[in-house]
Amino acid sequence: MTSSNLATQPGTTARAVAAGVERARKAYGSDSAAVVALDDVTVDFAAGAFTAIMGPSGSGKSTLLHCLAGLDTLTSGRAYIGDTDLATLSDNQLTLLRRDRLGFVFQAFNLLPTLTAEENITLPADLAGRRVDRAWFDQIIDTLRLHDRLTHRPAQLSGGQQQRVAVARALASKPDVVFGDEPTGALDSRTSAELLGFFRSAVDDLGQTVVMVTHDPIAASYADRVIFLADGRIVDEMTGPTRDGVLETMKRLGD
Repeated sequence: MTSSNLATQPGTTARAVAAGVERARKAYGSDSAAVVALDDVTVDFAAGAFTAIMGPSGSGKSTLLHCLAGLDTLTSGRAYIGDTDLATLSDNQLTLLRRDRLGFVFQAFNLLPTLTAEENITLPADLAGRRVDRAWFDQIIDTLRLHDRLTHRPAQLSGGQQQRVAVARALASKPDVVFGDEPTGALDSRTSAELLGFFRSAVDDLGQTVVMVTHDPIAASYADRVIFLADGRIVDEMTGPTRDGVLETMKRLGD
């Protein structure tokens, strides 16, 4: 078992830390009825890397992601984005951090039905009163092949196109970290491969940081590193993952 930062592992290039938790505990309920979702977890996620989080159902993987992203709060310990301790932020400051520094891609696309694809993509910048970096926007749109869909509303798009719009929205603000919670769960295998390939190129070519929860060994094989959870604890870690290696570890964990 290891919970070391990829940036400090022997033989790897040093990278800054994009996000992490220290002595993280998350419990629901109290006293004897408490359910512990995270149990003393310490882990860093390197900037400019693609990390997958895996584990059996109920292992705490989504809870870890949500606490990292400021969507849920820890019972004890700390969660941080870069040098920012999330516990030190007011509700308004946390909202601004999520809007300005983080991107989110979920299984549900969460697109506004009355807005066009382009309006959905630029919505966070519009709400913040910021100008969209058109060169960056065009690069994302080119990579995701969305140019001919920008004027369409979500109901006029396929599921894969809607997911690509959601990914474009997550990346449009040049976030410090893109968090994905089972982002391929509602997609067919071809669209899943396209989305994962884009995450891979976003890290390799655009310098993004991606942290993704998944149950799929194929999806995890696109990552630089896989963190395995069981019963709220990190129980294994793999760098340079392969589908078969991930599958074998998941079988051992009893998924």
